[in-house]
Amino acid sequence: MADLVSHGPDARDGRVYDMSEDLRLAIDVALATDRPLLLSGDPGAGKSSLAPYFAREHDMRYYEHVVTSRTQATDLLWTFDSVRRLADAQAHRGMLNDGDYIDPGVLWWSLAPESAHTRGGLLKPLHRHDPHERFYRQHRTKGAVVLIDEIDKADPDVPNSLLVPLGSQEFTVAETGTPVRREADAGNALIIITTNGERELPQAFLRRCITFTLPSPTRESLMRIARLHLEEEGVELDSSTLDLAGDLADQLMTVRKDEEVRRERQPSTAEYLDALRACRTLHLGPGHPRWPLVRSLTLAKSRQWER
Repeated sequence: MADLVSHGPDARDGRVYDMSEDLRLAIDVALATDRPLLLSGDPGAGKSSLAPYFAREHDMRYYEHVVTSRTQATDLLWTFDSVRRLADAQAHRGMLNDGDYIDPGVLWWSLAPESAHTRGGLLKPLHRHDPHERFYRQHRTKGAVVLIDEIDKADPDVPNSLLVPLGSQEFTVAETGTPVRREADAGNALIIITTNGERELPQAFLRRCITFTLPSPTRESLMRIARLHLEEEGVELDSSTLDLAGDLADQLMTVRKDEEVRRERQPSTAEYLDALRACRTLHLGPGHPRWPLVRSLTLAKSRQWER
């Protein structure tokens, strides 16, 4: 995976993930069928963390695109800076190369890295600095992992517009007529698409994906995840640390069963880790006089601003 400099509690550096056998099988099926893997599950369940973890584990190239309400399907394939090109043309800057105005999207990079590198042959190699260049050269044949994050935030036309390029693994850059096809020596491409279920996805899109729902957390899974993160952070897993992790896991499971909280939203694995980090740093936990506030800040998060 490309050298990621990632910091913060939601670092996407691919170093830690609690991978179940069922999820591994889902990935294997997606690779065997050459279909995207559509991941659903609670917010904070680990959907977005899977892609960088798998890429690092298998030494594959990694690309990601976080979808917003303004995302167009072509953004995942390419973007063309027509405004800058028009300005350059009006400034009479000589012969313009359309390749200078194309920015390959994550699907182009994953399926056809040589074509993306040269903008479909419009640019010579090393014509300009490219952030993917060094890693692409080292890992071109090892395949790629693509994360398309929160597809349900996009307009419903976006998933439908991706059906053909995802299915045929080819497309044409409209502004230049450049055909882009999957390169034979580019390796496998694992495309992971996440959804929080905020908007129903088109049935035609679902039929063309391998679908998997991450299960809700259990006490056992929370403890496994806590161990993985604490070990990665170099924390000694002594009895007091494990007892705290267990107590917080019990607290999260209790909160998830609370009817009032369930009507709002259920706390996730990510919030469990927040509570664990806070309690370790502040030297408090369940039973401490300040715990009820920490609980509401990290786990319950019911509409306290209305009270």
